[in-house]
Amino acid sequence: MRTDRLLARLEQEPERPSNRDVPRMSRTRKLLFGTTSALYAVIVVAVLIRADLVRLDWQVMLFRPYKQWPEVHEFLDYFVVLGQRGPTAVLVAAWLGWRSWRQRTLRPLLVLGTALLALNVTVGAVKIGLGRLGPHYATTVGSGELFAGGDIFPSGHTANAVVTWGILAYLATTPRARRVLSVVAAFFALGVGATTVYLGTHWVSDVLLGWAAGLLILLGLPWAEPVIAWAEDRIQAWRDRRRTASPGGRRLVPSPLSPVTRQSLLPSRRGLPAEEMAVQDEGQHGETAVIAGRAPASSSSGTGIGAARLYHPAGRQHPLRAERAPVSPQPPVGPRRQYSDRSLPRTAHLGPRGR
Repeated sequence: MRTDRLLARLEQEPERPSNRDVPRMSRTRKLLFGTTSALYAVIVVAVLIRADLVRLDWQVMLFRPYKQWPEVHEFLDYFVVLGQRGPTAVLVAAWLGWRSWRQRTLRPLLVLGTALLALNVTVGAVKIGLGRLGPHYATTVGSGELFAGGDIFPSGHTANAVVTWGILAYLATTPRARRVLSVVAAFFALGVGATTVYLGTHWVSDVLLGWAAGLLILLGLPWAEPVIAWAEDRIQAWRDRRRTASPGGRRLVPSPLSPVTRQSLLPSRRGLPAEEMAVQDEGQHGETAVIAGRAPASSSSGTGIGAARLYHPAGRQHPLRAERAPVSPQPPVGPRRQYSDRSLPRTAHLGPRGR
């Protein structure tokens, strides 16, 4: 099947709005948000005071998992891409863009954009503020490596995997799809976080804080739903104005049907008197017909072509064939030859003329 035919068929299908209500900040969601926020703060404080969590970071780093299991190193180098913001954002945005087109709503794309914006602001601010160095650049054993100009705490790959793949579950329209997508998002989030520890690019505490940061974004999205709805209304209104306005600022009026198409859509009026046909013309077309050679005065309101009134003379009813008077043949008039002479040839013989 050709692509243009497929797109034309999809365009003809009815609108499919989402049948799921917009999530709200329920009591359970607020409880989870508060618990995750407390866990976030505990992790940051533990790294600041060099608690047992920092000791665990060094133990895993010195264990060097990438040297213990080198056979999976190549595969995990590709798998960790599922946590990079660029490729995953493009992939998920393509899917949500198709959903927005099918459902005639911009909410999926706006939710994704809001979540990624919040993720960049919150995670980026903590990274720059704490400035932690990664395992490959650590200088002092047992140190938290904070305020040293780094930018790995929390793990951006892990937080991005939680948010990007979790958005699919957040926007799911059925309970079954929500459960399946939640499992998929959890698998990618846990897998990407563990892979960064295996490759030695992040500490264990970086991954834990990345999970908490991404989960906070997903749990707090219902607070942004009113803003998302307001932005969607504004964009839709702007798009409608652009569609109905010409480049010069004038509003475009839909083109009327052609006379041929309009006449084909009207019922047959054969056999109706001229006066009744004129009345139908005035009622159906909005035009004024001339009856018996008289035309009403033109309207004084309005200017231009749209305000002009068209005058059509009343149609004459043609008689039927049976009602027509018979026509008898008339004798030829003028220098034509008689009917009896038509058998004679008009041209001379081709031979030589006689003397």
